[in-house]
Amino acid sequence: MKHLRSPWLLTTLALLAFVLLWDASGLDLRIMQLWGTAQGFALKSHPVLSHILHTRGQQASVLLFVLLWLLVWWPRGPWRALTRRERLASALAVTASVLTVSVLKHFSLTSCPWELQLFGGSALHVSHWAWGVADQGGGRCFPGGHASSAFGFLAASLPFLLSGQAGLQRHGRRLLAATVLVGLVFGLTQTVRGAHFPSHTFWTAWICWTVGLVVYHLAAAPRSVRPD
Repeated sequence: MKHLRSPWLLTTLALLAFVLLWDASGLDLRIMQLWGTAQGFALKSHPVLSHILHTRGQQASVLLFVLLWLLVWWPRGPWRALTRRERLASALAVTASVLTVSVLKHFSLTSCPWELQLFGGSALHVSHWAWGVADQGGGRCFPGGHASSAFGFLAASLPFLLSGQAGLQRHGRRLLAATVLVGLVFGLTQTVRGAHFPSHTFWTAWICWTVGLVVYHLAAAPRSVRPD
């Protein structure tokens, strides 16, 4: 359980505590009311938000996902310093993170904020923790799919962060910071448009981080293969 020892476990638990506290705070609706009214969300179809940051952002994520898998077999740059097992474990962890969010979203009964009666829709506000309780909306809006197109790549930083080499760890920290930043931007984009509560973004980040860490640990051990 090398990769799951502290500080990794402590970090995961601390992030979980933050998200649970956010859920308990009731801030979700208050923040959505900053952007939405009974007439809906004015920025829902804003071209920068809907076309560039959402649609183009998703397309860029797909390209990066393909690139990550290509790097498993044809490494370039810092990826050359990793073993093939580490590169493969990272790609598998990213894939598992995205798929987990997708599956949870598919079965979720939680509707998007722009479907709520409060914002001109027909759905009731029901907590995403009220499992099995429909809100009279379309559902399938928890966790955040768009945010996962960035946060899903959190696991791409793990082989560098866990390498024990200062240079690779610096690269891992930069990669981690960039992933978190883009994920928060994607999440904020959907919040402003009325597509997701802030909690959806935070839960997406935690799920992707936790799934990625566990899957990477399982797939990377034993780490006995020499770098290609």
